[in-house]
Formats: sequence, structure tokens, C-alpha cells
Amino acid sequence: MTPQPLPTLLTNLHNAAAAAGRPDPVLLAVSKTQPAEAVQALAAQGQRAFGENYVQEAVAKIEALASLGLEWHLIGHLQSNKAELAARHFDWVQSVDRLKLVTALATHRPAGQPPLNVLIQVNIDDEDSKHGCAPEDIDALATAIAAAPQLRLRGLMAIPAPWPDAERRQAAFTRMATLFAKLAAAHLQVDTLSMGMSSDYPEAIAHGATLVRVGTALFGARPRPA
Repeated sequence: MTPQPLPTLLTNLHNAAAAAGRPDPVLLAVSKTQPAEAVQALAAQGQRAFGENYVQEAVAKIEALASLGLEWHLIGHLQSNKAELAARHFDWVQSVDRLKLVTALATHRPAGQPPLNVLIQVNIDDEDSKHGCAPEDIDALATAIAAAPQLRLRGLMAIPAPWPDAERRQAAFTRMATLFAKLAAAHLQVDTLSMGMSSDYPEAIAHGATLVRVGTALFGARPRPA
């Protein structure tokens, strides 16, 4: 996929939202495996929110670019032994899927920082290879997060399976929208439904995504490991 200039992508997001009668979503630029210089270049164009998959790789960028005042989201699977680093350095963790992580993040969030914004990751297509909680586990996780003053429950995140069949893809987005509406009715601070990536963000926006995670369409194909 050929990368798009940031203004072009923002226009595309706006057009997708307008076509669906939805508000414009937040753009999260997925910068995993990208060098700090690439993040800095995008930040210079006005992009503020960046998503990372790997805690230690991200921390190096966060520290190198601290003067820019960017917003950093962890979107990759979080191992319990990395929870302290995540709690100290990120503004958002979108991949909370078990109670052990809730406890660890709350314990390690520094008292002088604002509450850590948290999304519950849902394995919406019940894929063995994907992380995320089952839909029936959302309520218990939400209750635990909401009870921790060091954390702020903001909503749900999902990575639906990339089905070639459009109806199957849309069914997953519809299920997520239903789960999100239920969560928002129970917790008034909930405002974020993170779903949709470079290949499917128009469908996600049409089904209520308030935040889309776009990497390839902004940066091009990720560099291959050496």
C-alpha cells in the first residue's frame, strides 16, 4: 500500500464519517517499528496520537520525543512483567484483557500522573490466535477498572478477523457497537470504540468507531526485521 499524506488520510476519514452520518474519528497513527524520526515528521504536520505494539521499543521513542508532548497508546498485547513500564510511560493502554493487568497497571501508575486511560480488548471473533477477553468478561473487567482511581475506563478495542466476506467483517463491527453501547450505558465516562485499520476503516467508522488505528496507509509497509 502506497502511503498517503496525512491531509489526504484525514480527508478520507472525514468523508467516510460524513457518508455514514458519524462524527469524525480520532486518528491513531500506528508507529510500531517506525523510527523516532518518522514519528517526529508526522508530528510536525499536526498528528498528536501514536500507537505502539512493543513496550520497550515504544519507551525509547517516548523518551526521545518527550519534548513534543505527544499522546502514546499501547495497542499490542501487554505481558504482566511489562505492566510497570507501560503504566509509567503511556497515556493509554488499549489492550487490557484480564484482571491481572488491571491490578498491575493500577499499582504502577505514578501518583503524580493523570489516570491511565484504558480500553478493554475484546476477542470479537473468538480467534485462538488473537488476544482479548470474551464478550461475557467485559462487565467484570470494566467494574475493576472503574474502581481503580489510577485508571480511567474509556471503552473497548477490537481487531476483527480480516474476513474476505464483507458481511462477516461487518457483523463483527456490529457486535462491537452493541457491546460498546451497553458499556457506555453502564459507565458514563466511556466514549471510545477503537476499531478499524488501514484496510477496513470506512466499514469500522460506519459501525460507530470513534478511533481508528492506521499504520500502513500513513507510513507504508512496515520494515522487515533484519
